[in-house]
Amino acid sequence: MRIMGLDYGDRRIGVAISDKLGMTAQGQEVIIRKTPEEDLEVIKGLIDKYEVEEIIVGMPKNMDGSLGPRAEKTRDFIDFLQKSLDTPVKVWDERLSTVEAERVLIEADVSRKKRKGVIDKVAASIILQGYLNYQNKLHG
Repeated sequence: MRIMGLDYGDRRIGVAISDKLGMTAQGQEVIIRKTPEEDLEVIKGLIDKYEVEEIIVGMPKNMDGSLGPRAEKTRDFIDFLQKSLDTPVKVWDERLSTVEAERVLIEADVSRKKRKGVIDKVAASIILQGYLNYQNKLHG
């Protein structure tokens, strides 16, 4: 079963896809946001292409666990996906995923310019891998 991880942002949506066994997450692409409907069509295309059976969307919580303005926008996006797709959509805590993605890319000596283009899919991969690790621990 393949699972899609999404890192939702104001301008971009990072996309990661799991392997068929649900063990590892790979960053796939970055969707440059347009309209919600156009973004949805791209996501639907990826669901079909990768035969995705579940979607995980990172929820940007504050360090104290509270939800800020970014989380409200993400919640609206999740609601939109849930109403628009047959594929189940779940929420996953994404605290510090972008910070971790930035650290990984810096350690890999990726230039600042190139980081901007890939950080969202790396963050999506980190979000999805966290979810996969949790699921595998539960069912392992």
